[in-house]
Amino acid sequence: MEQRDVLVVLFEGVQSLDVTGPLEVFTGAASRAPGAYPVRTASLDGSPVRTSSGLTVTSDLRLSDAAPPHTLLVPGGRGTRAPDPRLVDWLRANAPQARRKVAVCTGAFLLAAAGLLDGRRATTHWTRCDALAAGFPAVRVDPEPIYVRDGDVATSAGVTAGIDLALALVEEDHGRDLALDVARHLVVFLRRPGNQTQFSAQLAAQTADRRPLRDVQQWITENPAADLSVDTLADRAGLSPRHFARAFRAEVGMTPGRYVDRVRLEAARRLLEDTADGVEGISRRCGYGTPEAMRRAFTRTLGAAPAEYRRRFRPASPPPFG
Repeated sequence: MEQRDVLVVLFEGVQSLDVTGPLEVFTGAASRAPGAYPVRTASLDGSPVRTSSGLTVTSDLRLSDAAPPHTLLVPGGRGTRAPDPRLVDWLRANAPQARRKVAVCTGAFLLAAAGLLDGRRATTHWTRCDALAAGFPAVRVDPEPIYVRDGDVATSAGVTAGIDLALALVEEDHGRDLALDVARHLVVFLRRPGNQTQFSAQLAAQTADRRPLRDVQQWITENPAADLSVDTLADRAGLSPRHFARAFRAEVGMTPGRYVDRVRLEAARRLLEDTADGVEGISRRCGYGTPEAMRRAFTRTLGAAPAEYRRRFRPASPPPFG
């Protein structure tokens, strides 16, 4: 089995889960496949660092003493907002020698500051995507996926998405069975598709200022199978279709059609995850009309058909106690 050593970069103000989440995945894989992932942690001077939550994490060595790893993991945290210039310099000089560069959450800001994301597609925590795009215009920021792969660089969204990315890497390196075993041990799903959105339709959208539009948003959520055309929704809001469409986009941040698509997709996802209902019935309940229409929506947005999505996400029935 090929050995893929992992070097985790530590710094003051690092997010503890960005470190420990992926580490649990890699070390869990190594416990089942000895030698698969030797893991080391390193800080600028080799000293322990204090995370943003107050936890102290020790370093195995100084960054300057670290040999080029197979996988370089750069976590995020408050410490990325005003990073030590020496850390950025080290990344600029040494990260290209790693065969795989991985940033968790706002660790993408460190890779971007070192010029390692120029011309690449990348993501980060959804609350920081605008800042990443504004601060580093050479980076093609995609705010929606939970993780993005672009060549030998991978970036992930906030905190727990780093676990999803690490599991995807283990599956890529050593196969589905090992990754699934690790996921079961950690009691997480194997695995959310990388292009699954970071947040629900309600979180992704703004809440309208005006009461009639807020009521329409709520009604859409509660009635995904209804006629949700612009004409029907405008009538519920007491506005002309043209005025409604313009006002909805201005206050919610997306068109009525896009909002409806997101609500229906989210409703279908939850039914696939939480029930044993058939795809045909779910497609009707969520407003798609036919399984084929629902399949197209899932494939286009999530990169997986409904049956595949259910296989990944619906937990298996637990064994009986005895």
